[in-house]
Amino acid sequence: MKLDARVIADAALGLLDEIGLDGLTMRKVAAALDVQAPALYWHVKNKRELLDEMARSLFVDAVDGVEAPRQGEDWQDWLVGLTARLRRSTTRYRDGAKVLAGTYVDDESMWRTVELTLRTLEDAGFEKSGARRVFPILLHYTVGYVIEEQARAGADYGEGDPYRSERIGSIVDPARYPRTAAMVTEVASADPDAEFEYGLRVILAGIVATGTKG
Repeated sequence: MKLDARVIADAALGLLDEIGLDGLTMRKVAAALDVQAPALYWHVKNKRELLDEMARSLFVDAVDGVEAPRQGEDWQDWLVGLTARLRRSTTRYRDGAKVLAGTYVDDESMWRTVELTLRTLEDAGFEKSGARRVFPILLHYTVGYVIEEQARAGADYGEGDPYRSERIGSIVDPARYPRTAAMVTEVASADPDAEFEYGLRVILAGIVATGTKG
């Protein structure tokens, strides 16, 4: 197998479910590839660069096949679909969102996706300055949501489901805090896909309401 940055990044991603991001080292990646650690440094100089390559791999997979909105397709529906792709890509791996957070994705697929997004927003009536603010907002929301989602999935709340609604709901006294208890129970048992889209729709509605759309 010929080593390159993508091969190394994919091997590192494959280790995440077992050891997590905190346990990831260049030595462990090298062992997974059955090479010596110095061989990796020809392609990635350090762990920071490795994380950038891992993020690049996640993003490339997420936007594979993305095209401009179809004729008649609502711009918000298109953005929801695009953002959902990124969430699915990051949730494939333990700590996937942490990999993406704070990294620099230098890839044609990134610039093409951003360009498609900006053009879609401008076609929907956004001013250029307003359109440029939207993509980072959606990216940050997605990364933050998945970090929280994956943290909850990894938490231990007792036997069985690690985030059982009955366990979380019992924390709040419903007699004293009925509204809070109802909210906590509802959040704990909510479908994460539906909650993700709901939050995204709220953000998009807010973007329109604040006047960034002409």
